[in-house]
Amino acid sequence: MNISKFLKEEQIKLEIDHRFEPPEEGEPTPKYLWETKREILEELVDILDLSGEIRNRNKALQDLYNRERKATTAIGRGIAIPHVRTIQAKSFVIGFTRSKEGCQFDSLDGKPVHVFFPMVAPPYDDSLYLRVFKSLAELVKYPTFMTNLMEAESPHEVIRAIRDME
Repeated sequence: MNISKFLKEEQIKLEIDHRFEPPEEGEPTPKYLWETKREILEELVDILDLSGEIRNRNKALQDLYNRERKATTAIGRGIAIPHVRTIQAKSFVIGFTRSKEGCQFDSLDGKPVHVFFPMVAPPYDDSLYLRVFKSLAELVKYPTFMTNLMEAESPHEVIRAIRDME
């Protein structure tokens, strides 16, 4: 699957703005973690919205948040692929951002997430959406893939890291 052809440089952010700071009392509560997750999703929707393919940013955010409440999209190994099919997407859109320090995102392995690939697609676009998701999930099995994404110094290098593994 040629994921790199769908990823545009303007939808790549080399460092997420969100900083995870647990409450002063100690361990974060589930409510606090959900608030943090929502803040991260807001930033991810902002990245996708740059495509011009999102009808209503707030509704797309709510759809992504509701999808995340069903099951986490943080698949482990430092990666999350927040995704949803929504009428708010005019076409398939994928973005990228990373966090060098890592973000708490309810990952299946309990570890922080460093790489985010947010995706939205129209409700009728199952085939492409699922193929891209599957391809990304397979790529993260390779340690060199994650290393190259974390070391990329420009959006072009992120796209090249993906292209080199396809």
